[in-house]
Amino acid sequence: MQKQQLLYKGKAKSVYETDDNDFLILHFRDDTSAFNGERVEQLARKGEINNRFNAFIMQKLTDAGIETHFEKQLSTDEVLVKRLEMIPVECVVRNFAAGSLVRRLGLEEGQALTPPTYELFHKDDALGDPMVNESLSISLDWATKEQLSQMQELTYQVNDVLSEIFDAGDLMLVDFKLEFGVFHDRIVLGDEFSPDGCRIWDKKTKKKLDKDRFRQSLGDVVEGYEEVAKRIGVPLD
Repeated sequence: MQKQQLLYKGKAKSVYETDDNDFLILHFRDDTSAFNGERVEQLARKGEINNRFNAFIMQKLTDAGIETHFEKQLSTDEVLVKRLEMIPVECVVRNFAAGSLVRRLGLEEGQALTPPTYELFHKDDALGDPMVNESLSISLDWATKEQLSQMQELTYQVNDVLSEIFDAGDLMLVDFKLEFGVFHDRIVLGDEFSPDGCRIWDKKTKKKLDKDRFRQSLGDVVEGYEEVAKRIGVPLD
């Protein structure tokens, strides 16, 4: 598989074409951004850690019968993935109240949500990824009713699998976002799963070990990511 020209440069990853139209190469960079790109910094080792973290999680999901775009890890900071036609709707599960949910509803941070909540957001950085619903997503032709139903079912399956993994590491999987796409008419999990796109707290101390360390200027961002990785068994060497 030959790496070819740059297709797209996102906030933290670069996407490259390959000589096979069904596959792409993702390069995890050390860039870290917050507030829709208003704040950007370079954090040493972050790209490598996220790549290894993502590969580990994607393999766990594959083992659980959830199809992902992950094919194989190519290097410390690159991975081969299926080329998906991405659906511009993010799926968010919240097991505990945090972030925008606390601000919207005045909830206490860390309040357990039983059962977990499920929300949809339109993926559009310029608009700040606004919250949407199933009806809008269908009317605006972002996805079909059947696709949205599959996305919701798969998101809850992911939550079940990962909540158990993080719980075993004495960690709380507070919330996370997923993105899906279409590959040969199948709904497939895409993008990445890393501390960049979820909230993870220590179960006892409630110490934040995710991207909120960057958003809230708490420091030791990469160290927080490494701690989570070690606790759940991600190989970092």
